[in-house]
Amino acid sequence: MAVHPIDYRYGSEEMRRIWDEKNKLQKLLDVEAALARAHARVGNIPEESARVISERANTNWVTLERVKEIEAEIHHDIMAVVKALSEVCGEHGKYVHLSATSNDIIDTANALLIKESLDIVLRDLRELRSILKNLAREHKYTVCIGRTHGQHAVPTTYGMKFAIWLDEIQRHIDRIEQAKERFLVGQMSGAVGTMASFGGKGLEIQCLVMEDLGLKPVRISNQIIQRDVYAELIMILALIASTLDKIALEIRNLQRTEILEVSEPFGKKQVGSSTMPHKRNPIRSEKVSGLARVLYSNVIPALLNNPLWHERDLTNSSVERVILPESFILLDEMLKSMKKVLSGLEFFPENIERNLYMTHNLVMAEPLMLKLTENGMGRQEAHELVRQIAMKAFYEKKDLMDVAKESEEVRRFLSDEDFESLKPENYIGLAPQIVENVIAHIEEKEQK
Repeated sequence: MAVHPIDYRYGSEEMRRIWDEKNKLQKLLDVEAALARAHARVGNIPEESARVISERANTNWVTLERVKEIEAEIHHDIMAVVKALSEVCGEHGKYVHLSATSNDIIDTANALLIKESLDIVLRDLRELRSILKNLAREHKYTVCIGRTHGQHAVPTTYGMKFAIWLDEIQRHIDRIEQAKERFLVGQMSGAVGTMASFGGKGLEIQCLVMEDLGLKPVRISNQIIQRDVYAELIMILALIASTLDKIALEIRNLQRTEILEVSEPFGKKQVGSSTMPHKRNPIRSEKVSGLARVLYSNVIPALLNNPLWHERDLTNSSVERVILPESFILLDEMLKSMKKVLSGLEFFPENIERNLYMTHNLVMAEPLMLKLTENGMGRQEAHELVRQIAMKAFYEKKDLMDVAKESEEVRRFLSDEDFESLKPENYIGLAPQIVENVIAHIEEKEQK
């Protein structure tokens, strides 16, 4: 019976399958098999034993049902796996789990699960990057009003919005690629990390196992890989979630009835409300913002898992059973939802223009001030003069330029030609060039 929504509602089948009990069991068996092969290569066990263990270290031989049956008797999850594998290996079973401690298997298996999960996350990030790159290029000249503190500021472009998000997504890709060498590590270090149980061959065996599994060997551990590694991982996943939350929040605001510059795609048969048939709610973006809160909350337990008693205790274990699959599966849902939103984003050009001119050119106060300064008025004097003109225009509900033209002081410095140039569409600075610079940077990254 499914209880948690990640079992049936959130995340792709591909991501859920990685964290499924059966796949997690398979990863534990993969590590046990690699350990047996390493022992055989250094001459600790017969090659035939390593072959049989490797051949039978899979869920066709070692079933999840049998492992659970044993665990119910002995109350130890890894020993249940060891016993289940040993019993199907016959006389060769005596070499299963030789010299290892539980977390040699668990932490190394976790690295395999994390590796598979990060591959999906990176793929989605790259696809999202491509969508944003196209949007940035397409809308680099789409002029809109910029907002600070929720108030109209000065003009910007939609290309700038998309390029900012694009650049941020690239940083997340870079973060993951740079951190992989810290995340994708395994260990074979024994009970407290000294490798005493491996005799003098511990380092060699650890390297062989990790080479076999496509991981890097940890430099040093006690009984576990240190949990600052997992904390960094969860924080990066939460940071990605914060970017998706940022994008979703902007789209939700821009889709408000009073603004309605852009909108999530809305299906022909989609229902917005059970009682209000007219509703077009930004449900995907709201879901993204909501799920981000769960990922944020997983950062604290991940940090608390780092300080453990002495060489380790078990307080991290139960937490990681929850936050690792939950964080990856929920982020997977968020990424795929945001790809759908952005790839089908609907624009309302008439509303973009309406909002740009909504304040009757009050948003042109800065360029008006700068034009006065450019023509000889002192900057502070120009600021105060335009402030007074702006307040007059606001309270009298007049166009800023009309009020400015009535000012003798302004007229001393500005001609009709100057006023003609003071239009929102002309005040986007180097926005298109900035957007192109970002796109060029991204395309350079894509080539690597």
